[in-house]
Amino acid sequence: MRAARLIHLVLLLQSRPAMTAAELAERLEVSERTVARDVQALGEAGVPVYADRGRTGGYRLVGGYRTRLTGLGRTEAEALFLSGVPGALRDMGLADAASAARLKVSAALLPELRGAPESAAQRFHLDAPGWWREPDVPELLPAVAEAVWADRTLAVTYRRRPAAEAVEREVEPYGLVLKAGVWYLVARVPGAGGAYRVYRVERFERASAVGGGAGFERDEEFDLPGFWAERAAAFARSILRDEVALRLSPEGLRRLAHVTDRLAAEDAVAAAGEPDEEGWTAVRLRVESADVAYTQLLALGPDAEVVGPPELRARFAAAAARTAARYGRSR
Repeated sequence: MRAARLIHLVLLLQSRPAMTAAELAERLEVSERTVARDVQALGEAGVPVYADRGRTGGYRLVGGYRTRLTGLGRTEAEALFLSGVPGALRDMGLADAASAARLKVSAALLPELRGAPESAAQRFHLDAPGWWREPDVPELLPAVAEAVWADRTLAVTYRRRPAAEAVEREVEPYGLVLKAGVWYLVARVPGAGGAYRVYRVERFERASAVGGGAGFERDEEFDLPGFWAERAAAFARSILRDEVALRLSPEGLRRLAHVTDRLAAEDAVAAAGEPDEEGWTAVRLRVESADVAYTQLLALGPDAEVVGPPELRARFAAAAARTAARYGRSR
């Protein structure tokens, strides 16, 4: 434990020109007296740590001393590429590894580049969860993440829907995806012809290593970003089972992608003909259902006219009549 703290102390001093005892104590989560003892131990071991006395004094390394302890471990190097998503790292149990990796990289940088990590952090930040909801962190996420890193086969109990019957199977976990605040596991199922499937991590009721941690042979040609992009696009299109006919004003045409599925809106606009004499454009839009279309297209107000199906047009006509009646009242 103390050896790790001493290494941490050297790396902290190597990443900055100087640090006070209070700063070191806060970063190392020890007392200032412990910092003084650790500095003395480093000096006895040949590490040239110099103490500046006085109120503004502190500790620094002498003569451009560089430790050789900056080599990244595998987990730290992998975590470093995720360091722009601190919440995701914390949820997967990798926050400490990422912190150690960033510190080692900072220590290895030239003095003129040491402000780069802080500069980047103040200019770019990724907030993955969606609006208006607090993301739920699945209880089994750290165990699943550990199996993903280690290429370890998992025995899982999974429930496709809250009311569905739970199923048990063994899966080879290939990767985790965080989409709009929801964690998904992409895994290969050996007993299903090696097919890749997607699971919502929150629906796992059990996830444990098979055979005390048996590993699997990973297909190195598997491309997680490419697989997810294809699956996400296919899923988005698969739920668009109905179609509505619309007439849109130029403003409605412009805003269509903002109120409905973006890909469906782009397809509808691309297949549309020329505007009519009123300047309106007829389009056919794929939608999830008539109810969803009703909710979405209401946002276009007078810039959209539903032509069909007749039942949906009747709902919009009734809504327009109620709105006109409401606004026709004197106040």
